[in-house]
Amino acid sequence: MPYQPTLAYAQEQDRQDPLRPFREQFYFPQHDGRDVLYFTGNSLGLQPKSARAALLHELEHWKTHAVEGHFRGEMPWMEYHKFLLPQTAHVVGAKEEEVIVMNTLTTNLHLMMVSFYRPTAGRYKIIMEASAFPSDQYAVESQVRWHGYAPGQAIIEVSPPAGEEYLRSEDILAAIEEHGEETALVLFGGVNYFTGQFFDLKAITEAAHSVGAYAGFDLAHAAGNVLLQLHDWGADFAVWCSYKYLNSGPGGPSGAFVHERHGNSPELPRFAGWWGHDEQERFLMRKGFKPMKGAAGWQLSNAQVLSFAVHKASLDIFQQATMPALRAKSEKLTGYLEFLIREINREEERYHIITPDDPQARGCQLSIYAPRNGKRLYEYLEANGVISDWREDNLHGRASAPGQAGVIRVAPVPLYNSFQDVFEFAALLKRYGNK
Repeated sequence: MPYQPTLAYAQEQDRQDPLRPFREQFYFPQHDGRDVLYFTGNSLGLQPKSARAALLHELEHWKTHAVEGHFRGEMPWMEYHKFLLPQTAHVVGAKEEEVIVMNTLTTNLHLMMVSFYRPTAGRYKIIMEASAFPSDQYAVESQVRWHGYAPGQAIIEVSPPAGEEYLRSEDILAAIEEHGEETALVLFGGVNYFTGQFFDLKAITEAAHSVGAYAGFDLAHAAGNVLLQLHDWGADFAVWCSYKYLNSGPGGPSGAFVHERHGNSPELPRFAGWWGHDEQERFLMRKGFKPMKGAAGWQLSNAQVLSFAVHKASLDIFQQATMPALRAKSEKLTGYLEFLIREINREEERYHIITPDDPQARGCQLSIYAPRNGKRLYEYLEANGVISDWREDNLHGRASAPGQAGVIRVAPVPLYNSFQDVFEFAALLKRYGNK
């Protein structure tokens, strides 16, 4: 059935949506006595209603057992990180031993680069996207400086062709081939935070390996958003946060993936910590680090149980909904938003989408570029009960006066957004454009 620009169509799609009940498992902020139109799961996911009970359970466990809580109950704290492995593996397409929840995103990115950015005189370059999120840029800059290289010498940034807004896969692969013999690491985001472009991680991994480089990914905007198959694609490592699409609260814990071919290589250099040491010998308190097998061997410290409890509450929902079902709805829901915006643009282009129109090259985010008075549009949406996201225009070196050119990022999340949400958002855009 083709898309239709009517409320009746949107409501019928919601009635037929098998994932519709999951919406009721989240709290929505209120605006004028009704749920806001929340399209900012790409910055902070909504709170699962199960989070409070999960957190209170661990507080009660602490109150009742104190230190013995590490060893008592159905989920003793000593083992707590293990209770998140099946769901985490499902979200990123990995084996359980290839994933671990620990630390925060940039900390894990540095830990992975300690192991997988091992520059030599002849092979020292890192290839990355030119518009990567600043934390990735800063991490990479500091890593190459730590090893004695200037960023301009060691970092190769891939940009779109002049006049285009997102990267072509062939340009990424060409850059890897061009710098191959000098490349130590290819490091890309899974989904670009600004444009919403989903990169071909399988092709990037294969190209990196073909020239003798490692392939690693920051999946902050990809985990819980797009279908990932990290094990099958052969990625060397990946890291991600949990507070965006994974709904684990502000500052929620990070995840990390290490392919099994590396996870079972104890000789691979890394920064070590007590919790990464062989759990069978951990309390013998001996010198000499002996890493756990798999990604667990990169742990530094024990689980932050209170934040892990909230994270588990959300991951359990993903396990129930399943990533394939969420992705199927996501493609349809985002496609509907794109359709409605193009309907508004039928006579003239009022709203310019800079996200790829190929569903396989994007997640659930559409970035709407506003060349002038963009902040005014964002504020209009906010005043009408829409929570979206405004980013000043910094795409590929462009700059403008604050509040003028920029992007409104809109993410219809399949776990809790509806077709009616999308229809009502588009109706607001249409009304604004008709002023």
